[in-house]
Amino acid sequence: MTSNPVFEARGVEKIFPGVKALGGVSLSLLPGSIHALLGENGAGKSTLIKVITGVHRPTSGEILLDGNRVHFANTREALAAGIGVVHQERNLIPRFSVAENIHLEQLVGRPLRPIDYAELNRQARQWLDEIELDVDPTRPVSELSVAQTQLVEIAKALSLRSRVLLLDEPTASLTPSESQTLFSILRRLRDSGVSLVFVSHKLEEVLEICDRVTVLRDGRNACESQSMQGMNRQDLVRFMIGRNEQAGGWRKRDVTARPVSMALQDVATAAGHRNISFSVRQGEILGLYGLVGAGRTELAKAIMGRIRVTGGQVLIDGQAARINSVADAIHRYGLGYVSEDRKSDGLVLSHSVLANAGIVVWRKLAGRFGRLSDAAVRKAVLPFLEQLEVKTPSLAQVVANLSGGNQQKISVAKWLAAGVKILIIDEPSVGIDIKTKAYLHQLIRELADRGTAVVLITSDMPEMISLADRIAVLDNYLIQGEVENDGVYDRMSQAIMNLIHHEAGHAAVPA
Repeated sequence: MTSNPVFEARGVEKIFPGVKALGGVSLSLLPGSIHALLGENGAGKSTLIKVITGVHRPTSGEILLDGNRVHFANTREALAAGIGVVHQERNLIPRFSVAENIHLEQLVGRPLRPIDYAELNRQARQWLDEIELDVDPTRPVSELSVAQTQLVEIAKALSLRSRVLLLDEPTASLTPSESQTLFSILRRLRDSGVSLVFVSHKLEEVLEICDRVTVLRDGRNACESQSMQGMNRQDLVRFMIGRNEQAGGWRKRDVTARPVSMALQDVATAAGHRNISFSVRQGEILGLYGLVGAGRTELAKAIMGRIRVTGGQVLIDGQAARINSVADAIHRYGLGYVSEDRKSDGLVLSHSVLANAGIVVWRKLAGRFGRLSDAAVRKAVLPFLEQLEVKTPSLAQVVANLSGGNQQKISVAKWLAAGVKILIIDEPSVGIDIKTKAYLHQLIRELADRGTAVVLITSDMPEMISLADRIAVLDNYLIQGEVENDGVYDRMSQAIMNLIHHEAGHAAVPA
């Protein structure tokens, strides 16, 4: 491996009106390396990526490629120079096919030439095979799962044969198996000489795959392009937040004497679930674990009235519930749902922070004559926005202009403000930094301690085992069994995977 950097950012500063997003940040990438870019939400990672890829021009500092200073006026110039990016938020066109999305840049460059769709699909198939994604290249992207669309984004970036490839939270929506497949692809790219920038809040992944690291804190370098050799998790956390990670983890909670808040009895849904039965008690955290595609999110949407329940019944506080809409779920039965897809389901991106955080409490605050003041909404939601440390210039800021992590905090804060009796939380820590994840876990525990029944859906096995009292395992739209959690990771993860692979019966696994 040559010691000459293929790419450098030197003393990059980026100032927006009233905000210094980057203050003299430097980063150097070696050919044939996987370079971690770490930092809390708001540390400047996204801004640096946008400067590198031509979205923003730096206020000062310089960008060098192969030792030569370069200026990118836009993203297409950066792509032409061999700098590609896979964003955390999917940037595919839903109504276009997988093949059209993968080769979109090539198609845009020749608008008047006829498209050879047979060749387009053949080439797309090659890139899909490269990442071991078995989907039809002619299939519309709108029909794919969240995980599949993430993999298509990666195939698209690979098809551009980038010399420098930036990946922003690439495993956020992937199963452990899919993540390992991705890592094998990234290692092959690294070995072929590609420089990869890997942005992730999952420090275990960073330690597994990355050989160099740059850490940003408050828009400046806390660590600049250092070798990962000899580093551990606490070293990375200390760079990111200036101190060691707060202790926290699973604790035994006895809720067996409490009443059942919600029960599903032999529920079937239009999405394909059948014979779904489980219960969650007041103050209990029930984990709902399964691989991507197991039907967890679809089940949550059925409970919330977005997908039709075709059989069985949902009981709330022991009474049969008639949930025909999300409004019914929220206002009649006290149900809340933190969506895994905040961009489509969780937030109205064109509206303000205040409007998004307060939307589910408007009816409660409006009073008898329907009058609603910003002051009342602010009083209701501000404590939760502050507790989650949402970084925004003001509550009037449009949510679309905030980082993905801050958007996720707002989607959680609105349900905390609503004070729901039963809260379904779907992938709560996607795109969330270390410190906020710890706060969020503590908030979930505090909610349960105050009597809220929590149904937790997460693909993050350590997160599941650190939070849940019980874990129901879903596979192929069926409940395969339950595990009584004892917080011992090795034992619990093995019991869960046994149920997924049908190596155990349907009885609860003893602690």
